[in-house]
Amino acid sequence: MALAWLTIVAAGVFETAFAVCLKLSNGMSQPWPTAGFAVSALVSFGLLTLALRDLDVGPAYAVWTGIGAAGAATIGMVFLGDVVSAAKLASIALILAGVVGLNLSGATQ
Repeated sequence: MALAWLTIVAAGVFETAFAVCLKLSNGMSQPWPTAGFAVSALVSFGLLTLALRDLDVGPAYAVWTGIGAAGAATIGMVFLGDVVSAAKLASIALILAGVVGLNLSGATQ
């Protein structure tokens, strides 16, 4: 079971990578970021598929999308010049709190 959760975390990291690469690809006109997007997306979905063999879909999907959303927003603000605001930071915290809350609520094994 612990391996399945590590797999979901890795899938979430690759989800963050595919979102960032998609941004950097400039409409898929830049070859290397486009290739990074494609590889990251395939790895992310592949890892999600493997993890869902052992995990309930709700909590697993919440962790996967939560890591992806929070990670992409954070990378955007830190490295890509996205505007940093208190509302964005609070929203990231709420995403993470929601994922943790869902998992601590007994919704998972």
